Amino acid sequence: MKNDNLKSMSVDELWNLHESVVAELGRKIAAERTVLESRLRQLGTVVGNGAVRSERRPYPKVLPKYRNPKNPSETWAGRGKQPRWLKSQLRSGKKLNDFLIRKTPA
Repeated sequence: MKNDNLKSMSVDELWNLHESVVAELGRKIAAERTVLESRLRQLGTVVGNGAVRSERRPYPKVLPKYRNPKNPSETWAGRGKQPRWLKSQLRSGKKLNDFLIRKTPA
């Protein structure tokens, strides 16, 4: 449609044109969304609401490196925040190496 045609249209005609354009765009966007979601479903990466989730890679189990001498069931692998028992022991003057779990020969 040429610009001259738009200038000659009344406000009501322009508003009707606007509504029809918005409706047509809504239909085309919805159709494209369903096509894309079906493609994602084929890949196996769509969650229920249509959001894409990424698969986490499997991480190996991390064995504990440090053990609380007062409570041997409390261990820490050396990743993430230090546990409270370790922080209090370090504040009292002990070294991190004092809590290492000694590997025994198999």
